[in-house]
Amino acid sequence: MKSKIITAAAMFALMSGGTALGQDTAPSSAKFVDAKGEQAGTAELTAAAAGGVLIRMEISGLPAEQWVAVHVHETGECDASTQHESAGGHFNPGSKAHGYQSADGPHAGDMPNQYVGTDGVLRTEIHNPMISLDKNETGVIGRALMVHAKRDDYKSQPSGDAGQRLACGVIR
Repeated sequence: MKSKIITAAAMFALMSGGTALGQDTAPSSAKFVDAKGEQAGTAELTAAAAGGVLIRMEISGLPAEQWVAVHVHETGECDASTQHESAGGHFNPGSKAHGYQSADGPHAGDMPNQYVGTDGVLRTEIHNPMISLDKNETGVIGRALMVHAKRDDYKSQPSGDAGQRLACGVIR
């Protein structure tokens, strides 16, 4: 009986925007700018009940009909004049190697490649189980989401040979 009560409480908390532990799970967001510094899209980040973060993104002005890499970067700065190099490297609190195909990887900033539609718009939802919206070592508030020009090869160090940084958004 006790497990049914906990399950019901967890379901109610999720439906009402909280967690079973009563923590606030108000979504975080990011506004993307392109390589010219112009508005390119948005992301909404929501804590997942099972852990990690669900990231919903819609970003325009990307190369149509191709796979692109999406990562969390360590620094929440998206300066187009530096080609978004201001965002630093990939978020890597565990000091892991880059990539899903790496023996000592992946690191927390690694996420699966995403496909851009014929209209040049990336519309996706990604679950990253290695990050959080908490104020701890896996927390991503104040970091950046990045879309790269090429697909991640999941093994090249330090960034998967993902190419130019096309769109960047600071997570708030």
